[in-house]
Amino acid sequence: MSRNNSTVQNATVDSKFRPRSQSATFLQVLLAGAVAVALAVTGCTKKRFDENDNSLNLVLRANVKGLDPASANDLYSSTVINQMYEGLLAYNYLKRPFTLQPALAEAMPEISKDGLTYTFKIKKGVKFHDNAAFPDGKGREVTAQDFVYSWKRLADPRNTSEGFWIFDGKIKGLNEWATAVKNEKANYDTPVEGLQTPDSHTLVVKLTGVYHQLAYVLAMPFASVVAREAVDKYGKEFLNNPVGTGPFVLEKPSDWVRNSKITLKKNPTYRPDTYPSEGMPGDAEKGLLADAGKQLPLVDKLVFSEIVEDQPRWQNGLKGNFDWVEIPKDNFDNAVSKEDRSKIVPDLAAKGLSLDITPALDVTYIGFNMVDPVLGKNKLLRQAMSKAFDSKTYIEKFLNGRGIAAQGPVPPGIDSYDEAFKNPNVAFSLEEAKALLAKAGFPEGKGLPEFQYEGLADSTARQGAEFFVQAMASIGVKVKINSNTWPQFQEKIKAQKAQIFGIAWGADYPDAQNFLQLFYSKNKTPGPNDTSFNSPEFDKAYEASLKLPPGAERTKLYQKMRDIVADETPWIFNAHRLGYKLVHGWVGNFKWTEVANDYPKYIRIDAKKRAELGNKL
Repeated sequence: MSRNNSTVQNATVDSKFRPRSQSATFLQVLLAGAVAVALAVTGCTKKRFDENDNSLNLVLRANVKGLDPASANDLYSSTVINQMYEGLLAYNYLKRPFTLQPALAEAMPEISKDGLTYTFKIKKGVKFHDNAAFPDGKGREVTAQDFVYSWKRLADPRNTSEGFWIFDGKIKGLNEWATAVKNEKANYDTPVEGLQTPDSHTLVVKLTGVYHQLAYVLAMPFASVVAREAVDKYGKEFLNNPVGTGPFVLEKPSDWVRNSKITLKKNPTYRPDTYPSEGMPGDAEKGLLADAGKQLPLVDKLVFSEIVEDQPRWQNGLKGNFDWVEIPKDNFDNAVSKEDRSKIVPDLAAKGLSLDITPALDVTYIGFNMVDPVLGKNKLLRQAMSKAFDSKTYIEKFLNGRGIAAQGPVPPGIDSYDEAFKNPNVAFSLEEAKALLAKAGFPEGKGLPEFQYEGLADSTARQGAEFFVQAMASIGVKVKINSNTWPQFQEKIKAQKAQIFGIAWGADYPDAQNFLQLFYSKNKTPGPNDTSFNSPEFDKAYEASLKLPPGAERTKLYQKMRDIVADETPWIFNAHRLGYKLVHGWVGNFKWTEVANDYPKYIRIDAKKRAELGNKL
């Protein structure tokens, strides 16, 4: 998200997209809040098992910052945003590899021979949610001009959007328009050469150069269409008053209880949108095509609960208060068979639960602030700290072995990943780490200040951060842990106030460029380059890769960029994770997706079966 997408199962947090210790008073307040949320959720069990209630109940492991697509740069916020907002394109729910399809576009774009002009036809009759921003409270029809407005909002420097990177320098005249707006020499009615609307339902996008990832980024929440009337009406409060076209709607602001729960209702004016009629081999046998052709969404209500602590989240999941739940590290051995890690223990299976295992298209890492006067200027210091961190032990200790040691930023399953590549700065060796530290000018850590590590406040995150602190202490490097809420954590990173931080990046789209752009200097924070890494050699290779279609030549450049990053070490590479989720027996159409956050509309809940199985929990 960016959404930085993907789930957290350890001490890192997802950026698309973790954590540390504080005072006892803070922890007591935090835990009390988590318990209160858990009790509140549990208290609704009776109602949730009503055989006439087909609500989909999901849990988020971090707090949602806001509901404006222009700020959808983390997994948790973007997951909720994607239920209310839509763009031109989306992903087919069932197909793998992930395949784009039209959403608000009538069809996939018509592309000129030189690859510089994309023409989209917008579906007619699509309406914004009914809202007080419109006359008589009735949502109006979406037009091509709404997309022009929405994308200008991303470019408007006054909005400080974290999503402008998807269009930055790519659309003719858009950057120039942004500069003129900043200098008060243009407004939203000033034309942009690269965004043309020859009629109300045709959008023509003219690029400055070939942009092979354009279709992918148009499926991201950043590119969603928003209503100008809603932005004008709510102003700064627009992030709390979403008005989109999606399958779910926030009926009233009170349906969002900050840091607790967000309740969305089925959109009564949602466009015609049906469940897929074809999928992959085996999907039909799994029952994934039973709802083929049915109007979406398949549930009447969608409830997101925000619980940052593992145990309240896990216990409520087991009780059926959530329709599926990730298995925390501390509960893994009691949930998964020791003889066969692909199965759950008989007791859970008897209650109708099943195990879903899906490789995550992600990477977890510890980032260095490259503008820091000490860390940013001393590559040998960063390499020493990297070699002192034992990622394999970390994976066993905090992921129950559910992952592989990352050698670079690109995960398995993505073009340019090379299983044979071994990053010398990832290979754990205290002896080599100490030698590098001495070579860096800080023998046994002498002369170094105490570094600050920023992370989240949940218990698993604290444990992981303490593992990092102990690893650094083993070579004489002192580190202090600071705990944050998710919004505080993001704010520190984007303001370059995080010296060292643990985080994760999940794929926004299935292209290695989505991971490599995290090191492009022009994407420096508040863009997705959170470390503000700057390498002219890397930038040159990155810009060259953007001009190439998928193929051997582009893959070679991707791997060159990987090698540069491996040597410069702006990150301590940690793990590519494997997701383990327990899914209740009343859930239908479950097929986990790493890039498409609109999945809730495809899920079916058998309310009668939930009431029946709920008695066993």
